Amino acid sequence: SSDERPGVMAENSPQALELLAKAEALQAKVSSVAASGGDAKAVRDELVAVKNQYKELVGHFPKLTVPTKEKTEKAEGADASGISKSEQKRQAKAAAKESKAAAAAPAEGADAKAGEAEEDDPTAYFENRSKWVAAEKGAGRSPYPHKFHVSLSLKNFTEKYKDLKDGQESPDIVSVAGRLYTKASKSKKLFFYSLHGDLTSIQIFSEFTAFHDPTDNVNKPLFHEINSNTRRGDIVGVRGRPVRTNRGELSIIPTEEFKILTPCLHVLPHQHYGFKDKEQRFRQRYLDMIVNENTVRNKFIVRARIIQYVRRFLDDLGFLEVETPMMNMIPGGAAAKPFETFHNDLDMKLFMRIAPELYLKMLVVGGYDRVYEIGRQFRNEGIDLTHNPEFTTMEFYMAYADYNDLMTLSETLLSGMVKSITGDYVIKYHPEGPEGPEYKIDFTPPFRRISMMEG
Repeated sequence: SSDERPGVMAENSPQALELLAKAEALQAKVSSVAASGGDAKAVRDELVAVKNQYKELVGHFPKLTVPTKEKTEKAEGADASGISKSEQKRQAKAAAKESKAAAAAPAEGADAKAGEAEEDDPTAYFENRSKWVAAEKGAGRSPYPHKFHVSLSLKNFTEKYKDLKDGQESPDIVSVAGRLYTKASKSKKLFFYSLHGDLTSIQIFSEFTAFHDPTDNVNKPLFHEINSNTRRGDIVGVRGRPVRTNRGELSIIPTEEFKILTPCLHVLPHQHYGFKDKEQRFRQRYLDMIVNENTVRNKFIVRARIIQYVRRFLDDLGFLEVETPMMNMIPGGAAAKPFETFHNDLDMKLFMRIAPELYLKMLVVGGYDRVYEIGRQFRNEGIDLTHNPEFTTMEFYMAYADYNDLMTLSETLLSGMVKSITGDYVIKYHPEGPEGPEYKIDFTPPFRRISMMEG
């Protein structure tokens, strides 16, 4: 039978087959230890854990062929693989010793490996992170601290300490915050994180000997706690010393404080594989901004600079910026299908504006010779990657001018804006995305002028 719940894997999936093989091997070890009179509790616990993982993936666990005590006793000193009973006893004792050692102390790099394994199952990941949040609240600690003092942004941090030489450490104590994108460990006393923010990244060099634990500065339980609980995607705060590692990586060593400010409850896509599905990127824009940080955030920055430039350009020419009504009794100013809404107090049907034209012209009639508006328009028509039902426009009106004046103004506005934002008059355009064909658009003035009929 198969379980058709979302996220349930098939029995023949690589991960399910691997878990099943591991379970069979552990079952054989349980039988071997029991036959030799040893304590098989540690192996049984591990077997139960593997079975539970298999059930979470597939929805059920198949019946294993368990060697009975009688069959074991009839083996006459050897099992199916030809191993003698004395060798079985020796192996059982060694396995028990290894299990005890593993339970007493985590192996080097165990935290990072556990985190990687955990990410393979998004449902289990969410459940485990939610349990951690609940445990923090139960212990009287806030998993979402309301305040963390940041003395330097990551951008200012990289600028201030860019001249540190390889292996050089600053005596300054600074505090920074950002989102963790990667986590790796060399041992249980040395962890590396990639901290991102402000379109910049630095490394967190978390070292046991450098960390100061006010509760116990010998065993440093806080060091082990924070480094075992952090996950990729978490927003963290760090207070410590800036350093450039021997490999040239600008880093911060947590000496005073390292804490989770906002735990990430869902698995963050790996930057190596990316987040490329167009529909998902547009539906989960926040995730797109996290994973495709440089390309996406740059669009937001360029858009803001375009609006700033247009506003400054028109203000310098004596234009007055105004705001006109978003809801109208008639959808005028353009030929487009409007969105309808209803005003309860006036008991009246209204239309979301499709253009600000009529009200701007009324202002010109009222004596405002130069007016403009930057605002949203709403058109209940087609939608695709280049057309949105709501969009921003800039519309201006200039009394006592003709189309020649407007052509000159438009040419000066566009060429100056491109030069100001990009540093050049020529821009590269990819209408089908970064992987598609590239076109160059030249905004160098003067522009070629053609008649409307010819165009």
